[in-house]
Amino acid sequence: MTLPKNTLLFAIGGGSYTGLELLWRGRSHWSMFLLGGGCFLAIGKLSARYRLSIPGKMLAGSLICTAGELATGLLLNRDHRIWDYSAVPLNFRGQICLPFTLLWMPLSLAADWIYKAADKQLRRQ
Repeated sequence: MTLPKNTLLFAIGGGSYTGLELLWRGRSHWSMFLLGGGCFLAIGKLSARYRLSIPGKMLAGSLICTAGELATGLLLNRDHRIWDYSAVPLNFRGQICLPFTLLWMPLSLAADWIYKAADKQLRRQ
């Protein structure tokens, strides 16, 4: 059941991230589904493996999301057609920026809660 469970959890994360982007920007890109799913799994697995405080979960999740965004950006967003943080203060090459790194903190905590709830539900089946 591990592969199907992880696939479902990945889809929950990817779909949630894509949905948030559609609400925030009015558009998204297929790579954001992959990024969101990967970050969601990484946040959930990290939280399941280590006992972190709430601030620790927020910081770790934010670093996971920012690192994922940077890697995705350097690979796929070199022309800034997917997103562009160039005009946002404290950005790095228009790929990541401090304001969004801070935004990932509460979103990571929400992702952790959703992951735990979904994982618990999937284990019951």
